[in-house]
Amino acid sequence: DVQLQASGGGLVQAGGSLRLSCVASGFTFDDRAIGWFRQAPGKEREGVSCITGSGTNTYYTTSVKGRFTASRDNAKDTVYLQMNALKREDSAVYYCAKSQFGTGCPAPFYVDKWYDNWGQGTLVTVSS
Repeated sequence: DVQLQASGGGLVQAGGSLRLSCVASGFTFDDRAIGWFRQAPGKEREGVSCITGSGTNTYYTTSVKGRFTASRDNAKDTVYLQMNALKREDSAVYYCAKSQFGTGCPAPFYVDKWYDNWGQGTLVTVSS
């Protein structure tokens, strides 16, 4: 059974940091790129980042470039999203999902239909 579980969300003040984790099981982890998405209340799901299976390449949406960093530990079947300099507009439920296209990230990476096995999200709330 393929599963991805995001965790690490919480309440943080603007300018603070959080690190999200996404633990996977049920598939060969390093064979798949992993995407991070978020969805704020009343808004569509938005692609935040994607990291390739090897972890060599990462992609970010413009609004988080320079603040968020995706990484992975394939020995632990885990992907991380380090979020620094958080802003109120980063508040959302964050999800991880497995790319349907193997080790590479889809092009463009932010198209959610190209991912599957969406995990249960983790809520990030940034207060001013």
